[in-house]
Formats: sequence, structure tokens, C-alpha cells
Amino acid sequence: MRSVSVFGATGSVGMSTLDLIQREPDAYAVIALTANRDVAGLAAAARAVGAQIAVVADEAQYGALKDALAGSGVEAAAGEGALVDAAAAGADWTMAAIVGCAGLKPTIAALQAGGTVALANKESLVSAGALMMQAATASGATLLPVDSEHNAIFQCLAGSSLDDVARIILTASGGPFRTLGYEDMRAITPAQAVAHPNWSMGAKISVDSATMMNKGLELIEAAHLFPVGLDRIEILVHPQSVIHSMVEYRDRSTLAQLGSPDMRIPIAHALAWPARIATPCQPLDLARIGRLDFEAPDDRRFPALRLARAAAQAGDASAAILNAANEVAVAAFLAGRIGFLDIAMIVEDVLNRYSAPMPACMDDVLHADATARVMAGDVMERLTV
Repeated sequence: MRSVSVFGATGSVGMSTLDLIQREPDAYAVIALTANRDVAGLAAAARAVGAQIAVVADEAQYGALKDALAGSGVEAAAGEGALVDAAAAGADWTMAAIVGCAGLKPTIAALQAGGTVALANKESLVSAGALMMQAATASGATLLPVDSEHNAIFQCLAGSSLDDVARIILTASGGPFRTLGYEDMRAITPAQAVAHPNWSMGAKISVDSATMMNKGLELIEAAHLFPVGLDRIEILVHPQSVIHSMVEYRDRSTLAQLGSPDMRIPIAHALAWPARIATPCQPLDLARIGRLDFEAPDDRRFPALRLARAAAQAGDASAAILNAANEVAVAAFLAGRIGFLDIAMIVEDVLNRYSAPMPACMDDVLHADATARVMAGDVMERLTV
């Protein structure tokens, strides 16, 4: 039996992970579940899987969580320190699915504990990729990518050397506004932006997909996970989301991983790795799909791609700055404070105004992150005056 913990248990990825775990109750023992402030969802999940401890990030929710778990035998805890302690507890397998930079400290703690970490929190790797890879190497931890694109690359690389890779090709759906004119994008509403045509995801990730910042962040992730050089990592728009990414080798063979757009497929791969488990996902029906289309991304309508590649090439703290500014801008857009096109504009403005050296420690990452957030707030104040 493998001991597992799920960080971000009430989010889309977390719930999909728990769905798979509950289908194999004799294979997994749940140590810790965490959530930001969804006490009811967290308590229900902890009871359902018999978790040892449930942790809510918002300390003000501790009393409510303790009450909700009364009589269950599940321990309640709250706060950032409790999150880090739970991550350091040494589960065999940890799902890191806390959205945003808030997941950085627990993810680092899980890596330092030396187990297997399934990474669904792209912002942590974007902001502190070098530090995370160093932590994994130092402890002997295994880092498994859960994003469908990086998991696809991981599968396509199985048994092969990075020295033989000619190109890594990240596929992108193009989001809900792939064919919308630039000027028409000014009127996009939050409700439209979170309605992804293929995937069921949380609001923040859905907006990132709509701006294609999601793919920019994935480019930075791929550079850390598969260090072949940025010049050999490309993005290709593939609207059907059937091919999740490809690897071209120097002999010009190209391997692709295909599957239905269901996050339980890459999660199951990471959960059972190096074995495989059954999932309830729909089998791929290529005859019904009929065709697979591809096109080059449009950097003018989706400037986030250009900004992310430039941040990755900078060799300093630009990736952490980009991520922080984007988190602030997306939250403001979802709250109705700024327009859709303002998101990338705010990120670019912050990148132009602020730079910092490559982070040498966690405090450096957190300082760059905090400074970028303040600057993004200042830019928004000027926009909304």
C-alpha cells in the first residue's frame, strides 16, 4: 500500500486524484489532504478517504474544520506552517496541486522529504524551477509532471536520452478565443474566459488558457523538466486537444501521446508510475474525431507567449516576476476590475519596470514575487483611475 497526500484536494486536479484513489482503496493510504478555505469540501473528502490529517490554509477556518471533522478520527490543522509540516511528513507520493505561488513552500518541503511528487502546480516550477530541481536532486525525490503536456512529453521520452531529442513540441488548444479578432477581445467577460472548449479546469487556469499564458508557463516548466534548451522547445496550436505533446528525435522520428481531454489520464499515470492503472475515462475514438488540425500560435493576439519565452531566456528572476504579475492580473480580471487584454499588458509593464537576479534561495523567490505583486497592483490602480 502506497501512502499518499493531496495538496489542493478540493480543486479540479485534487478531486480527480481522489476519484482515482477511491477506485483503488486497497492500494493507497491517505496521509494528508489540504485546501485553501473550502472547509466543507475538505472535511467531506477527508472523511471519505479516511485521511490522517486535513489542513486548511486559512487559519481563521481552523475552528470550522475541527467541528466538521468531529468524531471522524481525522486530525485538523490550519495555516502555512501546518501545510509545510504535512508536506514534510514523508508520504510515498504527494500530489502538488495548490494553485499559484502559494504552493511553493509545501512543494519544496515534499521534495526535500525525498518521496515522489506529482506536480500539477506550474507556478511553483515557473517561479523557483532551479531551486525545486536542486531540492529533488539533493533528496533523491522523484518529480513527475501531471500537466497533460508535460506528462505526455515524459511518456514520449521513456527510455530515451535528451541528447537524442531534436525538438519538444508543446501542443495548445488555443483556448476559447483562438479565432477571435484582437479588437473583439476587449469585450471578453470572465464568464466567457473560464468556458474552455475542451477541458474542465479551475477559473485561474482557464483564464490562463484563454490568454495562452498557460502555455507560456508550460514552456518555462518544460525548460526545467526537460533541459534541451529553449531553442528546441516549440508551441503548436492543436484545437482538438487529442495530441497532448510530441517529441521529435534527431533521426526525425516523432512520438506523440494521445488521449481524451480528461486530467484523470495523466494523474493516473503519475499515481501508478512506473505501473499503470485503469481509469473511467472515455477511450479515444479517432474515427469519430475524424481530423486533427494544427496551426502556428499568434503572438500578436496572445502576447503572453512572447513574454514567457523572454522571461525564460532572461536567466534572472523574470519568470517569478511574470508569474506573480499574472496571478494578480488574472484575479483582477475575474473580479471585473480590468479587461481581458489588460492582463498581458500589466504583466509586460511589470517586467519592463522590475528585474532581480536569479533567486539563490526561497527568500529571493518570495521577495521577487511580493515586489512584482505590489507593482502589478500599482499598474492596475493607474488603469482604473
